[in-house]
Amino acid sequence: MEKNGNPPSYGWNNGHMQAPPAAPPSYSQAVGGVGPSSPYTPQYPRTTGPQIVTTVVPLGPQSTHMICPSCHGEIDTASKKKPGLIAYIAGSVMCILGLFCGCCLIPCCIDSCMDVHHECPNCGAHLGRYRR
Repeated sequence: MEKNGNPPSYGWNNGHMQAPPAAPPSYSQAVGGVGPSSPYTPQYPRTTGPQIVTTVVPLGPQSTHMICPSCHGEIDTASKKKPGLIAYIAGSVMCILGLFCGCCLIPCCIDSCMDVHHECPNCGAHLGRYRR
């Protein structure tokens, strides 16, 4: 460090303003290619394959003819009757009213109070329930 020398110039050169140094290169110039942008998920065109058509078969109180979605066999469903919500509510009301000597079980034996569960006879898959 010289104490006798002139001080460094601070942007002035012979009374005129000195041009600022060039800006640093941009990201894409320094790295090459395209700079980062928002996350983008490319959309690929859908491939068209065979169109699958499914139909909803309404389940009723009797056995239903349909195609099993599990084993793809053409079947008549195996139906089992089990007590439903109506049977339990009616039995509870009868028990509260004082008919608890076995009379409260009568709704569990009436067909109109039973739900029907449908199953595939081939693979045993549960296909649905018909509620009353």
